[in-house]
Amino acid sequence: MMDSKEVRTLSRKEIVERIREEQDQVRELTFRHAIARLENPLILREKRRFIARLKTILNEHSA
Repeated sequence: MMDSKEVRTLSRKEIVERIREEQDQVRELTFRHAIARLENPLILREKRRFIARLKTILNEHSA
């Protein structure tokens, strides 16, 4: 995953695309977790937090 400094260098369009990709991955991981246990379920928490970070930076771009 990228850190905040790297995300801030991306364009608005790239951030929106990255949010979409991360949300797709979270959906897939959640589905896999419902069927069988994930090796590391903390990945879900990290992904959700990264999506929140991306959305925060996207809002900063809008302001």
